[in-house]
Amino acid sequence: MSDGIFDTARAFILREGRLLERRLFATLFQAAPAAGVVDSLRAYQNPDGGFGHGLEPDKRCPDSLPIDVETAFQTLVAAGGPPAERMVSRACDWLATVAAPGGAVSLSFPVMEAYPRAVHWSDWTYTPGLNPTAGLAGLLHRMGMDHPWLTRATDWCWSALENGFPGDAHAMAETLVFLEHVPDRDRAEPLAERVGEWLPKLNWYRADPADPGYGVTPLHLAPTPDSRWRRLFTDDLIEGHLDRLVRDQQPDGGWAITWEPPGAASTLEYRGIETLRALRVLTAYQVVSAA
Repeated sequence: MSDGIFDTARAFILREGRLLERRLFATLFQAAPAAGVVDSLRAYQNPDGGFGHGLEPDKRCPDSLPIDVETAFQTLVAAGGPPAERMVSRACDWLATVAAPGGAVSLSFPVMEAYPRAVHWSDWTYTPGLNPTAGLAGLLHRMGMDHPWLTRATDWCWSALENGFPGDAHAMAETLVFLEHVPDRDRAEPLAERVGEWLPKLNWYRADPADPGYGVTPLHLAPTPDSRWRRLFTDDLIEGHLDRLVRDQQPDGGWAITWEPPGAASTLEYRGIETLRALRVLTAYQVVSAA
């Protein structure tokens, strides 16, 4: 079974995925240099240092947006290899120019309204918040970066979190990236110990593996068995979601998505992203072999 899952998913990525996902697949599973992933990301980086051009495919805006910067950082972390310091530093310079006075950034800006976008990409994404500020800061800390904007953003995240956790599972996922990688462990650990009690209260948290709807699942929060957050979930719950992930593979080898992107190209691009995510999770938990 596992060989069929991997081989058909690989065929889907090679047939339907973007160059970026194909190169990341090659880095993760075929020992290709991470430099190939960095080269692919350069096409999405604008002269201002930010990332755009639909790097996150739910909007086709070419202008730089924080969500696309975060997607670039997530991709660099996934690829490993030497840090792309110049690329990341330029992106931080841009984040500093669009941040609110305290350092927080929003997911996007009204400039995207001139381009095709998914319905859910609307004015709620214009408000600075933990989503994406905490995730961006956490990823930069993981990469070992130092930048004036990161200092401001980290201070803002501490202030926000010490006034209470977010009520949305997406923002909590960003928060977990921050709490896992921020250097001040004396401040992070007491907050980390409270995460488990908050999960059931969150909007968009999908704990039930039988629920076919959209949501953030335990496998989004603990994508590997050695994840910092794996301890939050029972073995039975993780096994249930792994079984569901296996069942959700489509006849064409890819994984479907549970929302409506703005067009056919965006749909295929996101299916490539989700298929690669599924492979990474299933191989990490040794449900599927990449051999």
